[in-house]
Amino acid sequence: MNDTEPDISESLIKISEAENSFAGDIASAQSVSEIENIRVRYLGKKGLLTEFTGLINRANQENKKTLGQQINKLKQSIQAQLTVKTKNLEEEARIRNEKTIDVALPGRRHRLGTLHPLTLTSRKVCSIFNAMGFLTVDGPEIETDYYNFEALNIPSDHPTRDDQDSFFIKSGILLRTQTSPVQIRVMKKTRPPFAIIAPGRVYRRDTSDASHSPIFHQIEGLYVAEHVTFCDLKGILHNFCIQMFGKDRRVRFRPDFFPFTEPSCEISISCARGGGKGCATCGGDGWLEILGAGMVNPAVLKNVNLDPEIYSGLAFGMGIERIAMLTYDIHDIRLFFENNYQFLGQFPSYFTS
Repeated sequence: MNDTEPDISESLIKISEAENSFAGDIASAQSVSEIENIRVRYLGKKGLLTEFTGLINRANQENKKTLGQQINKLKQSIQAQLTVKTKNLEEEARIRNEKTIDVALPGRRHRLGTLHPLTLTSRKVCSIFNAMGFLTVDGPEIETDYYNFEALNIPSDHPTRDDQDSFFIKSGILLRTQTSPVQIRVMKKTRPPFAIIAPGRVYRRDTSDASHSPIFHQIEGLYVAEHVTFCDLKGILHNFCIQMFGKDRRVRFRPDFFPFTEPSCEISISCARGGGKGCATCGGDGWLEILGAGMVNPAVLKNVNLDPEIYSGLAFGMGIERIAMLTYDIHDIRLFFENNYQFLGQFPSYFTS
């Protein structure tokens, strides 16, 4: 054995001393951070077991195997004990934390959500018309030009299309600008008599401001049968206005124009804020426009293969945001889309009559 070669017995003693030293350190450890310090001290890059590799390098070939086995055995033992000790300390900490909970204290209340005011308004409107015999139907938000315009008596050169500047996905395919296409789909598949309402989301390329949004919601209604008259239209919509806004509100019908109805009208209710005498809300004239309506244009009936000599119909449509703003006295449509809990949380989850 040369001068640089360590004595095998001395090397084994050092390994044994390290094992005893580790046993004392881990037994006294009281926290996970202390366990990490012990790990670095023994297994780190500059740790004690790393230094032991020098003993192997300087040992002769006969002793290398013996030293290597002893060092590897110690390393595996240290790793296993560190893992067990860490788990035990973490479990003890968890139990201590549980014991510090005062179960006598009142619990934290979970904040309950409420229905969105547009949902509340839509449900209220639908419930009124459902009670009058109208069936609620739905349709696709991505529509063809035919259902959104052509079948509704709005050809490609019609000026009304300027007011419904549209999001076209590709030629002939667009995001619907109104829920009227649902009426066309129903009339093509269903034989009269029928009465339906179609609530849903619609899209127009409007610049967002206090009264406009590129995304908004509509509810449109349709009643087709034999001998439907304008008197039916007035009776249905007058009943709706009274139930929606109260018996003290007056209802006004005035002539208007829509390509898919003839004759057409706009319906307004008296302004509640100014007592019908005019205020900033109604622009000073004492009336608030809430919806448009009319008798179904014979050209539309022909487009869906219904004989206008036999059948007639009435149609109406309203913006849900408009109705909600009047119901809750809201003056900026953008509030509906900002997801502000302080705003949304103030609405009741039901309507009171």
